[in-house]
Amino acid sequence: MHIHILGICGTFMGGIALLARAAGHTVSGCDANVYPPMSTQLEEQGIDLIEGYDPAQIAGAPDVFVVGNAVSRGNPLLEEILDRGLPYVSGPQWLAENVLQGRWVLAVAGTHGKTTTTSLLAWLLEDAGLNPGFLVGGVPQNFGVSARLTDSPFFVIEADEYDTAFCDKRSKFVHYRPRTAILNNLEFDHADIFADLAAIETQFHHLVRIMPRNGRILANGTESSLQRVIERGCWSELEWFDRADGWLATEGASPDEAVFALAGQGLGKAVMPLAGRHNRSNALAAIAAARHVGVTPAVAIDALSRFKGIKRRLELRGCVAGVTVYDDFAHHPTAIALTIEGLRRQVGDARILAVLEPRSNTMKLGLMAAQLPASLEAADRVFCYARDLGWDVAAALAPIASKTLVSDDLEAMVAAIVAEARAGDRVLVMSNGGFGGIHQRLLDALSAR
Repeated sequence: MHIHILGICGTFMGGIALLARAAGHTVSGCDANVYPPMSTQLEEQGIDLIEGYDPAQIAGAPDVFVVGNAVSRGNPLLEEILDRGLPYVSGPQWLAENVLQGRWVLAVAGTHGKTTTTSLLAWLLEDAGLNPGFLVGGVPQNFGVSARLTDSPFFVIEADEYDTAFCDKRSKFVHYRPRTAILNNLEFDHADIFADLAAIETQFHHLVRIMPRNGRILANGTESSLQRVIERGCWSELEWFDRADGWLATEGASPDEAVFALAGQGLGKAVMPLAGRHNRSNALAAIAAARHVGVTPAVAIDALSRFKGIKRRLELRGCVAGVTVYDDFAHHPTAIALTIEGLRRQVGDARILAVLEPRSNTMKLGLMAAQLPASLEAADRVFCYARDLGWDVAAALAPIASKTLVSDDLEAMVAAIVAEARAGDRVLVMSNGGFGGIHQRLLDALSAR
């Protein structure tokens, strides 16, 4: 079968492309925004990429068009597909019908930490010899690809609450029918499609409602939103983490050591490959979920030391003249604060220069503006790229104005960061997009000064 994917360079749709190719299908795709790491990964796999959405692409006569949720009515290729009555399907539905059917699905849901926790869980199963298939919204360094299809009955998937497609406004994760589900946390996000937190809680309860009786939910016990979700009805096994009467991870003898326990009984300790208390929690959830498929906590804890991290999650991009540049996907205020906190635990008193692009749909709407100053408070200097936003970023960041530069000129901002940076500094770049290749621009400019 030939499938043509609209929006192929999104992390989810790019993963669909890899799975379809592994299943023996002919795969091609198109997108308007092509940037690494997904574009590089697809090209390495020999998948044809077309820039843009020219209706002429129908001449390739694919058997079905798989439509990503970034593609809306008015898209010229989508309109041509609809006008001609050609077959199309959403990515989650295609995945459910062609890959997940008959497998033990382990799904990781939550506002934050999905990619890290999914990658950790896939690695724990891999290290235990279970050879799982997976689809992650990033590229785990242990695997080098964002998705993999195997003959294992186990499949680990990042379960996004964003809507499915132009034709299906349910959350993606309701298609996956997991037997094991992690509910990592739940805050308000995706303001472009959800009116309020209660609307997202309803979608999470839809996920809970489709879990089988012999399924297991691992839920974050510190989140009142998740407690409300569970109180609406739960028909599966339920275990709480991040609380003393359930699964718990605490800091050990050093900031990078985690001590794990279940109902007060010690399970072991590990030096964490990822910094921050949020990553202790992510690892804890993965260990708890892995136990549901037979991986003992001792085996899982031991595997943590061999986890190599994920691209774009505090990923080291380079060090020039003593200035270290990191790339991170953080874009929600909570994630920004946790990322800076995690880096601070690593680097101590070294200066952190936070470089932010408010690019997500929620951030573009300005609904998180009031939370931004506090999320950036722990950084020593803040550089915010404020192009094509409908709200006053400088006004929002006024409480930290003394250490903040706001600019809509990327070149000028790169120059300002390079002028400010000195040996020992950590430059932390945070965006959910390509950010104009700022990471390499910074490294090149640092080399040239």
